Amino acid sequence: MKVQILDSRQLKAEAKRLGFSHVGLAPAERVPDDVVSDYEEWLEAGRQGEMHYMENHLELRRDPRLLLDGARTVVSLAMSYHPGEGPTQKGIAWYAQGRDYHEVIRQRLQQLMKIISPLGGTEGARICVDTAPVMEKYWAWRCGLGWIGRNRQLVIPGEGSAFFLCELLLTREADCYDTPLFDNPMFAGCGNCRRCLEACPTGALSESGLDARRCLSYLTIEHRGELPDDVRPLLSECFYGCDRCLRACPHLAKAKGTPVEEFRPSPSLLEMTPEDWQRLSPEQYRELFRGSAVKRAKYEGLRRNLGLDASSSE
Repeated sequence: MKVQILDSRQLKAEAKRLGFSHVGLAPAERVPDDVVSDYEEWLEAGRQGEMHYMENHLELRRDPRLLLDGARTVVSLAMSYHPGEGPTQKGIAWYAQGRDYHEVIRQRLQQLMKIISPLGGTEGARICVDTAPVMEKYWAWRCGLGWIGRNRQLVIPGEGSAFFLCELLLTREADCYDTPLFDNPMFAGCGNCRRCLEACPTGALSESGLDARRCLSYLTIEHRGELPDDVRPLLSECFYGCDRCLRACPHLAKAKGTPVEEFRPSPSLLEMTPEDWQRLSPEQYRELFRGSAVKRAKYEGLRRNLGLDASSSE
């Protein structure tokens, strides 16, 4: 039986038609030992905080072929969530102001697979949207999308880090594979720039890496306990997530707004005032964030971030 080769040009063209701005392909293979060692050292230092799921399935993270039997190709895709010149809601990270990216991206990847699959389906493929144990920033670098910046996010040259990353694992071999933009995935295009480190209000970012336990995104979303006293005064600017290191990157300056309408803030979110947040009821919370990533923090967590007792809402 003749093995059908994946047409990389067709895949990229169809992916971009569906709203993915950057697409690259690489052979599915084991992640280099030094990359895995750096990740394991980060875990051993406890810098993941309470995100214990990051400690799971280390062998799967080492080799994507263990996630899909017979995998030959890794496709890394990036989709912008940059708001452009449009209005945004103060206090909520850009990525969370629209629809939940997990569902939006998964649906588009399913559409992509139906187009490029010879059988019109997803057989011989696995879709990964932030939940599978994949070292997504490494694979984005390996597929030629950009490099890992000092902000520990993928930086796409001339566009910054306001992108969702996702992957397709495919059992088909591609006719052409991409190469990294730089030999080294870390800081390769950052030069001597340290703006992201300087912009971090809690010192969570340093040359040695990210300490999630000090990161405002982690503290306002993942952390379930009380917030550190020195963090509370900072939450008027970011009560769900934080974009400061992302916005400080000079590569963001020329980035265009996302073409994906689902990632734009809803009118009801934009209409929220400081007084409205203070009076937010559980019912209003559910309606306002229906289909939103903000639900990850839960109503009680959002009230905590706003400096309110969850039981005191009207």
